[in-house]
Amino acid sequence: MASFERLVNHLQHTGHRRLIVLSGDGAWGDSRAQALRDSLTGDWLWLDGNASKTVSGLLGREFTHAVFDARVGFDVTAFAALSGTLRAGSLLVLLVPPLDEWAQRPDADSVRWSDSAEPIATPRFVHHFCRTIAADPDAIVWQQHQAQPLLSLSDAPAWHPATGEPQREQTAILDALLGMPPGVAAVTAPRGRGKSALAGMLLNRTPRSAIVTGPAKGATDVIAHFAGEKYRFVAPDALLASSITADWLIVDEAAAIPGPLLEQLVRRFPRVLFTTTVQGYEGTGRGFLLKFCARFDGLRRYTLSAPVRWAADCPLERVVDNALLFDDTLIDHRPEGEVQFTALEQQAWESDPARIASVYELLCAAHYRTSPLDLRRLMDAPGQHFSIAQARTSPAGALWLVEEGGLSADLSRAVWAGFRRPRGNLVAQSLAAHGGSPLAATLWGRRVTRIAVHPHRQREGIGQALIQSARGQDYLSVSFGYTDALWHFWQRCGFTMVRMGSHREASSGCFTAMALLPLSEAGHALCEQEHRRLCRDARVLSAWNDEKIPVDDAWEATLNDDDWLELAGFACAHRPFSTSVAALTRLLLAVSLPLPALRGKTEVRKDDARLCGELGLAGRKALLAALRREAGEALETLDAKRSRRLSADILQWQFFQ
Repeated sequence: MASFERLVNHLQHTGHRRLIVLSGDGAWGDSRAQALRDSLTGDWLWLDGNASKTVSGLLGREFTHAVFDARVGFDVTAFAALSGTLRAGSLLVLLVPPLDEWAQRPDADSVRWSDSAEPIATPRFVHHFCRTIAADPDAIVWQQHQAQPLLSLSDAPAWHPATGEPQREQTAILDALLGMPPGVAAVTAPRGRGKSALAGMLLNRTPRSAIVTGPAKGATDVIAHFAGEKYRFVAPDALLASSITADWLIVDEAAAIPGPLLEQLVRRFPRVLFTTTVQGYEGTGRGFLLKFCARFDGLRRYTLSAPVRWAADCPLERVVDNALLFDDTLIDHRPEGEVQFTALEQQAWESDPARIASVYELLCAAHYRTSPLDLRRLMDAPGQHFSIAQARTSPAGALWLVEEGGLSADLSRAVWAGFRRPRGNLVAQSLAAHGGSPLAATLWGRRVTRIAVHPHRQREGIGQALIQSARGQDYLSVSFGYTDALWHFWQRCGFTMVRMGSHREASSGCFTAMALLPLSEAGHALCEQEHRRLCRDARVLSAWNDEKIPVDDAWEATLNDDDWLELAGFACAHRPFSTSVAALTRLLLAVSLPLPALRGKTEVRKDDARLCGELGLAGRKALLAALRREAGEALETLDAKRSRRLSADILQWQFFQ
């Protein structure tokens, strides 16, 4: 281990960090990693396949040396986050299977992003990662049954650690912020550039009052250290619910907070500073600036480029950036030339890796919620398809589609009744689980996962042309957080709205809308049926959501065949109340029974706790059972024979091959 001791001493002198890849069986990798731990002083964090549950508590803190075990599953988000916590002079030891077997082995982490019930092999990512470390002169790869590799020492100059005083870039930004009039500012930087320290320095030096918020208090330790007694943290939702005021609001890692919540917070404070990481696991800062911050007139934008926690040209940072494609420079250059539309498949990671990598980089810049898990999905998840608008120099636009549907008739009916929820098939399952057709999920669709147009080539119709160039069997679909602007775009692309969710999503603060672009005769029939159902139910759904649904109001008070099927599914199976509420509203108009649970919830809109108290029910489960029971009683009153026949049919749908 003497050579590794010399390496660490050299890294401490140069301010760099290095990656060591140990490739072999479990016992060999453990013994080599343990030997390093025993011989080199440091914190030596050891993270494994459950790293995602641990690493969020590490952000904003600093450590010396770590081991990341990727032999069973490779959580690349946690891997990137861990690398960002390591001080200058650190080693990051990565344990992987034998390199000649790795690409064929199932990756346990894939169940999080592949929509597969069992782990799948991830050969494209493994080959890409292996190419990256093989091409990097400073990545140390030690394979079992091979000699320990020679450890090269660079000629980098001596590094002088930060003293705690502002660096040159920090000083210029700090001066500007201290004299800033009311408004919004954003500081973006790759990890390790001192943006959290800058925010703390601002708090410490400003005579004005200030509040800090962010996705996790534990990740604001650096801000707290530099702010001293001026540090005061309030979680975003608690801050919004309070009447707290201050002259400054500091939002740490702003890209990780839902945009609508941020908008509300910004309106509460005269001066706001967003800090966010440009690349990687907390969201994509460039996309945050392009998509969210563009709405603020007079936004002041600042960037930190020089690393503070380690020296420039850090080998660990370089290899992680290259492996996970943390490159956002593509967005700075206008793609010149006429646009050609073409399809691109996952095999391009082997045949044309630079081209498909540029597509991913464009998608990252356009969607600031993109994470390294999206890279894994794009590379190896089944059923991924791409269309690109290729200019002469680089992509001007990109469309990412995923196959959905094709379920058996029996499984689709079971999904409709709520007896089954297999993984994946977001829109296809929703069309069955919340729509009117028990066979909806048997059709084949392709869902728009991402669409992006380069900022310098927007308003040329490229996005619409990408949609028109896409191919599929029965329909294209899209699921999105509803805003008027987004819906107008999808309408221009030819989509028809078929569903609006019943609650606001935490990630976007918006209701989820779903829309279809039919391609086949069966697709047209399904789209027409679901749109007609949404129009018929819109009045009731809008009242429950307290949000107008942008379709024509075609309310009908009388029950039809679709209502009977829906109500039987609610009464005897597991159809959700939110899906059945319009049909239940019509049912109550058709009967004179007292039905205290149904009328109390549907007509009077009593909250669940009050209704349970009045009816002597133990809780929400008991209330839902009472609602289902009363719906069944009402159907029996209207037509007992029809009600029993439908119930018998639906109950059979839980049994299938």
